[in-house]
Amino acid sequence: MGHIRSFLDGIGFFFQGLRWVARYPRWWLFGLIPALIAFALYAIGLYFLGTNALDIAAWGTPFADGWGEAARTALRALVGLALFGAGVILSVVTFTAITLILGDPFYEKLSEKVEETYGEVPTGHELPLWKSIPRSVRDSLVTLGWLLLFTIPLFFLGFVPVIGQTVVPVLGALVSGFFLTIELTTLALERRGLARKRRFGLLRGNKAPALGFGVLLFLLFLIPFVAVIAMPAAVAGAAIMVRTRLAPPVLPAGRTDGSPRVDRGV
Repeated sequence: MGHIRSFLDGIGFFFQGLRWVARYPRWWLFGLIPALIAFALYAIGLYFLGTNALDIAAWGTPFADGWGEAARTALRALVGLALFGAGVILSVVTFTAITLILGDPFYEKLSEKVEETYGEVPTGHELPLWKSIPRSVRDSLVTLGWLLLFTIPLFFLGFVPVIGQTVVPVLGALVSGFFLTIELTTLALERRGLARKRRFGLLRGNKAPALGFGVLLFLLFLIPFVAVIAMPAAVAGAAIMVRTRLAPPVLPAGRTDGSPRVDRGV
């Protein structure tokens, strides 16, 4: 029951982020800018993949050239559909990383503003933009590498009857959700001086809330355009989760700062 409650707590952090951006709509609009840019790039990429999927499938299956027309067409249609499906899943799991890289100054500021409403913002670990962006790119590539290590086998297992239609989608959502949480909590955890390995370790030690937060976002991001609308709330929710659950500041009296302060006009 404890794990289930923690999982539900993770889901709740997204709704806390949603309430935060509803309370400060100008910051929601501010956070939409890089998400809209990333969405446009992904939409163009998926359009070209969708319109050329059959040609790519034909190029990748030369062994089927001598088959009967019906069998050849069926195989290449299946391969083309699988390629497009893989493109959609890859776009979902990489959208957050690419959007955070493109909008690093935007989301850094948004995350800071969220923390300001909860108290003092951690300082002392800031990097100049020319250093922070390359580090973000490097960390995102490492995270993507780990993600592919899990998702590529799951992709092929998806063709296995029964298991591919039941177990694999659930495992895929859990894996993708966990790595979404890793990406989204990076801003707030880096603000506390936590390098990539320490961030991974912290989230592995808090798997249930990390999964609850990330799986919900993974499912939401599967819905066209929802990723754009939800991205500012996801960044806000991640900052709240770090602030109140993953790395809460300890107050002099031994309490943790787990509730927002009164409106400071952010």
